[in-house]
Amino acid sequence: MKIGFPKETAAGERRVAMTPEVARRLIGQGWQVLLEEGAGAAAHYPDDSYRDAGVEIVDSATAWGAPLVAKVRRPTMDEIAKLAEGAILIAFLEMCDDDGTLAALAGRKVQMLAMERIPRISRAQSMDALSSQSNIAGYRAVIEAAARYGRFFPLMMTSAGSAKPARVVVLGAGVAGLQAIATARRLGADVYAYDIRPETREQIESLGAKAIELDVGESGTGEGGYAKELSDEAKARQQQALADELAKAHVIVSTAMIPCRPAPVLITEEVVQRMREGSVIVDLAAATGGNCPLTERDAVVEKHGVTLVGHTNFPSLMASDASAFYAGNIRNLLDIMVEQGEGGLALKDLGEDEITAAMRVATGHEEKEGDNA
Repeated sequence: MKIGFPKETAAGERRVAMTPEVARRLIGQGWQVLLEEGAGAAAHYPDDSYRDAGVEIVDSATAWGAPLVAKVRRPTMDEIAKLAEGAILIAFLEMCDDDGTLAALAGRKVQMLAMERIPRISRAQSMDALSSQSNIAGYRAVIEAAARYGRFFPLMMTSAGSAKPARVVVLGAGVAGLQAIATARRLGADVYAYDIRPETREQIESLGAKAIELDVGESGTGEGGYAKELSDEAKARQQQALADELAKAHVIVSTAMIPCRPAPVLITEEVVQRMREGSVIVDLAAATGGNCPLTERDAVVEKHGVTLVGHTNFPSLMASDASAFYAGNIRNLLDIMVEQGEGGLALKDLGEDEITAAMRVATGHEEKEGDNA
């Protein structure tokens, strides 16, 4: 069974969907792996390392022409035209910000499996690319903050004097937030964290941080363990109650996002004005408007003496490990998609497994209850 891995072409994207080590395992299972020439170069995986693993290095048309194609980001219109009619595509389809990609794929009768739709169940943890990439983002966000903060993170005592630990506040205790907490603690910072879901307090404290508790009058726990959007009244109470805690921070790492909705505003301009000069805000919600209205998407700016970091693709800044994690997610997903037949690997019915069924996006050429594009 052939599977193609094309080169990523989105601006600033350095990841690749397959690594030599994982490819070697797939080939051992009976897969024929086709990789577009140079696809792994930006992630420091040269073509020769793939050839050594048994991968076939091919041109773009051949990689896209495979019956099953896996990549990181959604394809462009030109790339969609290269897909074989009826092919299977595995990728982050970025469905909340659809630009016509889904309709174009449906027009070629492509079976779409959206990585962002992998359900949050125990059996799917090894395939959950949202979590694997968010984990990297949380780590890299703290490293970014530490590099841009002109002071020490830990308590430092020398014969020339001493420095108090940085006060770091993490907003959001999802996968990225929890990794940010753990990383900031490992760097010796004094860490505080806030999440609108009360059940996260135990996780925050287990990592050595102090949980910020606020009464906003309603719960922020949504479906599938994600946060839900608060009412306008609760948002106002939240901003007011958070203001004093945030103004005391030297570093804020903000990760609060709501699926397919604008990011909640948690860090107002007034808070930024009250922060000490030289402080840093790393806003992981920059792609959906930012948790701070002063954040500029894909830019680093200074406002009121505070540095605001608005990178929208932190995993790409750690492309080698991010690619390795993602490739592992893909491999584990492929394991449940196929079975050994008399003639080799055979594709299972993707609607029968609860994981692949949840990932499927309706193409318009089939009716499947619960699907939506």
